[in-house]
Order: sequence, then structure tokens, then C-alpha cells
Amino acid sequence: MFGVTILGNNSAIPAFNRHPTAQVVTLNDQLFLLDCGEGTQMQMSRYKIRRSKIHHIFISHLHGDHYFGLIGLLTSMGLMGREQELSIYGPPELADIINLQLKVADTILPFPVAFHTLDKEGVLVDTAKFRVDCFKTIHRIDCWGFIIREKKNPRKIIKEKVLEYDIPAVYYEQLKKGNDYENKQGEIIPNEILTTANKPACSYAYCSDTLYHEGISEKIKNVSLLYHETTYLKDLEEKAKARFHSTTIQAGAIAAKGQVESLLIGHFSSKYEELDSFLTETQTVFSNTAIATEGVTYRIL
Repeated sequence: MFGVTILGNNSAIPAFNRHPTAQVVTLNDQLFLLDCGEGTQMQMSRYKIRRSKIHHIFISHLHGDHYFGLIGLLTSMGLMGREQELSIYGPPELADIINLQLKVADTILPFPVAFHTLDKEGVLVDTAKFRVDCFKTIHRIDCWGFIIREKKNPRKIIKEKVLEYDIPAVYYEQLKKGNDYENKQGEIIPNEILTTANKPACSYAYCSDTLYHEGISEKIKNVSLLYHETTYLKDLEEKAKARFHSTTIQAGAIAAKGQVESLLIGHFSSKYEELDSFLTETQTVFSNTAIATEGVTYRIL
């Protein structure tokens, strides 16, 4: 399962029962938290997100609506007896902020925290099953976007066939990579008998607060699902530019130029109670668009 659950889809001020930015990406047994605005842990409880499954937290930038919920989440994890290491990726000042908050509260977390500084574009995490990259966006302060890519072997095992040919489980990984199997009698069992082609690996790009900039379309090229902020409708393009944010039309343009498969829009200004116009406007530029609705999990296909 590869999907993103929206915990908060609003911008700086909580309004109309919408919360500041936070998302949880699920990739099989891994959970990734992207930003942690105020109220994030309450939303986790509401939507039954297991905190213990989160081992990586990515903070895009140090405007409060993207990280004011972090210290509360960390201390709750401690009170709940967490012991596993937690990795946090964010701007260099974030570690100082968290450490100061813990110090003045005389709090020692019962689990190790590894802070990773965001200071250049590139790979943040690279494992056998997934990779996470970061890229710069254009905002009033340093701000980062993230891309989570799943990794898949090119082939998928046919269980009935590997049992029929009595193939040891230790060789399954080689089969998934496309290799043939040679049994004890020297007989070659062709890979295509034992496996089928796997589905292509998918990817999710999270484009946090940003001024419209066509260069971003190259950063997120061909991803399966793109989340892009749309703080304002198109009639407030000048206001968006002045505040280093994007409009509906601009988000749609990035998705189209980046040739992504689908688009999620969010980070709505609290001046808007109804969001239907956001979808209508964006779809004039990029039809395969959805509103990032809180509590909904969007499959990444």
C-alpha cells in the first residue's frame, strides 16, 4: 500500500474545521510524517495513525503552521514509552528549537532523536524499499519539498509455480530480479515461467510553500502524485506573489509541465470557507486534480 493521508490542509490560521499542514505517507510498513502543524497529534488520534510506525519526520520550513505541533508529538511519543530511534529532517535551526523546548521543560525523551539538516538538494534516505529526496522551493525563508519513491524488483513471484518446481525460498530475491533458476539436476527453469512483470514503482512529491517557479516542474518530473500548495484562487495572483505562495492555475501549470499523473492541492488560505472553486480553477489547467481533504487517504498508483 502506497498512499498519503491528509491531516491538515489549511494555511497559517486554523479555520472552518481545517487544520495547518500535516500529512502521513504510508509505504507498506513504513509511515512518513510530512510537516507537523498545530493539532497534528489530535488528527493522528482521530484518523487512527499509529505513532509508533513513524520513524522519519520531514519538516519543510520553520513557519509555525508547518512545525508547531512537533514538540507536542515528540513528548507524547515519550510519554507513550517509545524506544525506537526517530529521524527528523529539517532546517538547521530546528534541532536548536526542539532542544531548547526540551531543556526548559526539563524533559528527557526516552528514545534517541537523530536530526538531519536540510542544506542541499539530493538524497535524504536510501533503503532497499524506498528513497526520499529533497528539493528547494521558493519561499520567504528556506523551504524544501520532498519526493518519496518506492523501489520494486522488476518481477513478481508466482507462488504456485515456485512450489511446483520446488524452488528454495532463499532464491526468491534472485527470481524477482529476473534471474533463471538452475536446479540440482542442472535443468534451467526460465524466469518467465516462475514470475510475472511487477507493476512500475510509484512516487509522491510534496511541494510545500512556494512562489510559482517553472523550475519546480523539473524537480517533480513524472511523479505518480504531486501535492502542490494553492493558497489563493487565480484572482489573487499578485497577493500570492507578494507572500511567496501559489494559486490554483499556477499549481496546475506545474503539474502539467512536470507531466505528473495526478495532482493534490492544499494549504488553503483561511479567507476561504468553500473550496469548490479551487478544484474548478485548477482543473482548467490540469484535469486530474483533487482537493486534499482532511481524513482522506489518497492511493498512489
